[in-house]
Amino acid sequence: MMMILITGGCGFIGRHVAEELLKSGYDVRIFDALIDQVHADAEVSVPEGAEVVRGNVMDKDAVGAALADVDGVIHLAAEVGVGQSMYEIARYVGSNDLGTAVLLEAMIGLPVRKIVVASSMSVYGEGLYSTADGRRLGYVRRRTNHVRQGQWDPLGPDDGLLTPVATDEEKPVDLASIYALTKFAQEKQVLIFGEAYGVDAVALRLFNVFGAGQALSNPYTGVLANFASRLANGQPPMIFEDGRQRRDFVHVRDVATAFRLALEKPAAAGHVINIGSGQAYSIADVATLLADAMGVPQISPDIMNKARSGDIRNCFADISKARELLGYEPRYRLENSLGPFAEWVRESGAVDRGAEMKRQLEERGLVS
Repeated sequence: MMMILITGGCGFIGRHVAEELLKSGYDVRIFDALIDQVHADAEVSVPEGAEVVRGNVMDKDAVGAALADVDGVIHLAAEVGVGQSMYEIARYVGSNDLGTAVLLEAMIGLPVRKIVVASSMSVYGEGLYSTADGRRLGYVRRRTNHVRQGQWDPLGPDDGLLTPVATDEEKPVDLASIYALTKFAQEKQVLIFGEAYGVDAVALRLFNVFGAGQALSNPYTGVLANFASRLANGQPPMIFEDGRQRRDFVHVRDVATAFRLALEKPAAAGHVINIGSGQAYSIADVATLLADAMGVPQISPDIMNKARSGDIRNCFADISKARELLGYEPRYRLENSLGPFAEWVRESGAVDRGAEMKRQLEERGLVS
C-alpha cells in the first residue's frame, strides 16, 4: 500500500484529497502548520485513518521526519490570497516558494517517486481572448487608467473589443500578483526537480475551488466562501468592479479526484494541467445564485465599481488536457451544488471579515 504525504492536508482541499486517497486504498500522512488565519479556533477534522503531523513546511527537520517511508507527495501547503499577497510579500514568498524548496531538498535521496503540486489559474493573469477577426491573444492586460475610469474589459491592440475564451495550458503566463508569482515558482521548482531526480512531477492549475469545508472566517479564501460569510450575517456580498467578470468554479470533490488521478496516471508526469469545471460564470450571477440557495434572495450584491490591484477580468478553463491525460471529468456543477454548500454554511456559522479585508486593501492603496 502506498504512503502519500499531503502537505497542508488539514486545509479545505487537503481534507478532501485525504478522504479520496483513503477511500482508494492509500495510506495518508498529513503535514500541516494549522495557521490561525485558516483554522482559527475551529476544531480540525480530518478523515479517519489519516495520520496527522503538525509542522511548518519551512522547518527542514520536521519536513524530513514527515517524509519517512513516503512513496508520493501531494504538495498543497501555501498561503492563499491575491489581495493579501500584495502587502504580506515576505510571508507569501517565504511560505510558498522557500517552503517548496525545503520540501524538495528534503526529498533528495529518498525513494519518493511521485509529487503533485497545487498551482493556480492566477498564473495566467488574464485568460485567453479572441479578436473580432478570430485571432487568439495570449497576452492581454488592462490599462490602469482605463480601469480607474471604469473601463473594466481589456481592449485589443487597436482598442478593439475582445471576447474571452476558454484558457488552455499553452497560454503564456502573465504574473499579475505576488500570489501568482509564488504559485508559478512552486510549479517550476517541482517540475525542474522531477526531471533532475527522476521523480514523476505534475502541477495542477486549480481554478476557483468551492464546497463544504472552506475557511469561512478567512476573507482571503475563495469567492463563494466570502459571499457566504456575508450573506450568513445579513450583509450583501461585496463585488469589485461591475460583477460581470467571469470565472470557472470547480467543486472540491472533483479537485480531489484530479489529485488522485495525477498520482496514478504515468502520462501526466512533467505536465501542467488545468483543473476546472470547463464552465464560465459571472461573479454577480454567482452571488445571486448563492443568495437564492441560502434563502436570502432579497439581499442584492454590493457592486463596488472599484478594482483591486492584481485582479484580472476573465479567466475560465479549457480542461481538454485533463480529460486526455488524467481521464478527468467534473461531476459537480456549481448550479447543482450550491444547496449542500448553503446548508453547510448555515450549520457552521460564519464570521464576516469582508469589511476588514476591504479596509486593509484600501489603506495600502490597493483598491482604485
